[in-house]
Amino acid sequence: MMDSQHFCPQVALIGFGEASECFARGAGWQGRARGWDLLASRRAVMAQCRVEAGNDAAAALAGAEVVLSLVTADQALAAARDYAALLPPGALWLDMNSVAPATKRQAAEAVTAAGGRYVDVAVMAPVGRGLTVPLLVSGPDADTAAATLALLGFDNVRVVGNAVGRASAIKLCRSVMVKGLEALSAECAAAAEAEGVLAEVTASLDASETAMPWIDRIAYNRERMATHGLRRAAEMDEACAMLASLGVDPVMSRGTALSQRAAATKELA
Repeated sequence: MMDSQHFCPQVALIGFGEASECFARGAGWQGRARGWDLLASRRAVMAQCRVEAGNDAAAALAGAEVVLSLVTADQALAAARDYAALLPPGALWLDMNSVAPATKRQAAEAVTAAGGRYVDVAVMAPVGRGLTVPLLVSGPDADTAAATLALLGFDNVRVVGNAVGRASAIKLCRSVMVKGLEALSAECAAAAEAEGVLAEVTASLDASETAMPWIDRIAYNRERMATHGLRRAAEMDEACAMLASLGVDPVMSRGTALSQRAAATKELA
């Protein structure tokens, strides 16, 4: 909880879903927080979190010095465009939604055109961690935003540059790996379970696992794909056939075959 001796800026939360709730419950915003959500049922939750519910977005944003935009990803750009004109001059709009860098740059245009200050914020871990969740911030006003987030009680904030979209690019590129591995492991396990070989497969994976920095691992993987991609693509075609015969849609494996074949073909060109 924030030290009561610290000044707390007036904060508005646009979208009061899981993230806003987690942040508000762990904060000591001293009655200086208002919220707005399209779902009227979320007003009761705001009250539980000591956040004043606005009757509309304009009421929530009135007098706000900093805005935490925490809507669903498909509404992030619309929220910036719809509410930018309601911002007090110079207010910080902290876009904490997981959207593409290009989308954040479009949102930034709307906010800055209306006189606000837009900051790209990437939330790098589950929001259940509350104010200790790691945040990356980027944009022309990133340093100011980092200091403001500290005043709000966030204690794990890092500035990664002055370009809007940089923070989001880091998060989404990482998500390609993290979420991809989740999907790939699920596909592998489904087939292994169907064939009754999951224990052997996981033991083999454990035995072949080696500690290696990701920058080195990526370089190694690229070299192997360029050198052996055609052979590996053919092997993955067979893996896809096996998965399909077991009733497992080879979504990830089909993509692997395509990528392996493309890497080798490019090398041969």
